[in-house]
Amino acid sequence: MLMEWDWTLIVIILAFGFLAAFIDAVVGGGGLISIPALLAIGLPPATALGTNKLASAFGSFTSAIRYLRSGKVDIRIVAKLFPISFIASICGAILAVYLPAALLKPLVIVILTVVLIYTLLKKDWGSIRTYQKLSLRKLIIFVIALAIIGFYDGFLGGGTGSFLMFAFLMIGFDFLSAAGNAKVLNFASNLGALLLFIYLGHVDYVYGLSMAVSMVVGSYFGAWFALKYGVGYVKVLFVVVTAILIMKNLLDYVSTHF
Repeated sequence: MLMEWDWTLIVIILAFGFLAAFIDAVVGGGGLISIPALLAIGLPPATALGTNKLASAFGSFTSAIRYLRSGKVDIRIVAKLFPISFIASICGAILAVYLPAALLKPLVIVILTVVLIYTLLKKDWGSIRTYQKLSLRKLIIFVIALAIIGFYDGFLGGGTGSFLMFAFLMIGFDFLSAAGNAKVLNFASNLGALLLFIYLGHVDYVYGLSMAVSMVVGSYFGAWFALKYGVGYVKVLFVVVTAILIMKNLLDYVSTHF
């Protein structure tokens, strides 16, 4: 799908794309900003999701490279998990074309609330790395969790980076390493869903590539911010973004059902 140029709308999505990618590179949750922005300019829901995946793929790739160069990515681990996120997101994207995303809203609200409460109660959680090799049982649970998150990213997407970070934090990674690993897997899920949306014709290339430009810049500076200012700032932003995600999904759910 290709829309005509509208410079006012392009300026708007450039601004929102930068902000979304900056936040997403640090703690995830960028879809909270970019998807509503694309819906607001008049794109149908499926096309907004596909267009967002086009832009987000560029953004997540940029921040993933930044984290890789800084040594904050466990290459051996994410290399094995990359295909899982990729395939799971394709399955989620297939479902997104046929089912309304509102079906997942209540579950997303509950899970995000648990994530927020757990993070607030665990004061020193994510400050240092305590990761050790997982037992078979924990490994299976972890892989299943990542597959579900990848599926969710293809289906809806808002907050995927936060969920991925939480999964890595739960097995002992610090916030910066969790952010780096999460961003590589987020690129995998973005890419998988994007290919499906392209195949189905649900991508607007004018707005998608325009937003991609600003997302590349936003992702670069977001990753730079996280690496420069460290774990403490990343944790604070993680809490803030998670709280906003909860409020946004709650408001969406209430406005739809009441």
